[in-house]
Amino acid sequence: MTTSAPLTTEPAPAAAKTAWKRIILLGVSKYGTLIAMGILIVVFSLGVPNGAFLSPSNLLNIVNQSALTAIIASGLTLVLVVGEFDLSVGYAASLAGVLVTGLMVNQGLAIPVAILVTVLVGAAAGAANGLLVTKAKVNAVVATLGIGTMLVGLTFGYSAGSPIVLLPSGFVQLTLGRFLGIQNPIWIMAIVLIVLWVLLNRTPLGQRIQAVGANAEAAKLVGIRVDRTKIAAFVIAGACAALTGVLLASVLGSGTISAADGYLMDSFAAIFLGSATLRNGEFHILGTLIGVLVVNVGFNGLSMMGTATFWQYIFKGGILVLAVALSTIARRYARA
Repeated sequence: MTTSAPLTTEPAPAAAKTAWKRIILLGVSKYGTLIAMGILIVVFSLGVPNGAFLSPSNLLNIVNQSALTAIIASGLTLVLVVGEFDLSVGYAASLAGVLVTGLMVNQGLAIPVAILVTVLVGAAAGAANGLLVTKAKVNAVVATLGIGTMLVGLTFGYSAGSPIVLLPSGFVQLTLGRFLGIQNPIWIMAIVLIVLWVLLNRTPLGQRIQAVGANAEAAKLVGIRVDRTKIAAFVIAGACAALTGVLLASVLGSGTISAADGYLMDSFAAIFLGSATLRNGEFHILGTLIGVLVVNVGFNGLSMMGTATFWQYIFKGGILVLAVALSTIARRYARA
């Protein structure tokens, strides 16, 4: 009489434990950013005296501080959705700040004309990035870093290394003014985000961008012009970077060299945080906005608590690492 070998199966308790672990990790990867924001709000609410952190004026100030980062990050989001990188956006924004002020002060252009020309220059820089990546087949990191370095040179050359001041009052009021009690940058941010959300999710171009990012070869087989789609994403990113530089110059009241360089790190931190929010590691506009708010909640809270400046840099670097980790976990469990 022969006996069959017992089937080797995972014990029920171990299987249940594994299932719960997967559920928890998937939940953290999908909602971790929102959980982190909630924790930060609770900590700062308790740590900042007199409830100042949760005051309506401070909450509105956080959104206002987030506006410029959200604009440049939303444009960069499209480049990441299409499957590429752009390391030049901070430098493009810095050039835009110097260029728009110089066009008004030195060349005497009207405010709308100077802004339009500057945004077009930013779009042209984005087109240069796109052409290098798609036509010359240069790696996106190398191409955009090279273009960014050239933009730094143009910034110094145009400004002769000095800030451009004595700006028209109308230009300064572009960001200092309010509409219905809400600062103008918030309204501008809302318009840009809505336009880009609609473009990405409700237009043929947006569908092509997502298709190319998901699988460029498959997109090419169904007739999508992959190169043209990637160039369009870079152009939009360049235009958003230039708009951010224009608004920053208005905030500062001058065209200052390297003023916007730091937006690159902030943008990537926000975008990767956003990709781990509500979706399984996918880059999207709403997630980017949430990521920007998380970063600025942290900056605002640390500042109100009187912490040393170096903690803000530690927070920024830590947020970026955490964001990439959450995004990686989300993608892993989405595939599983």
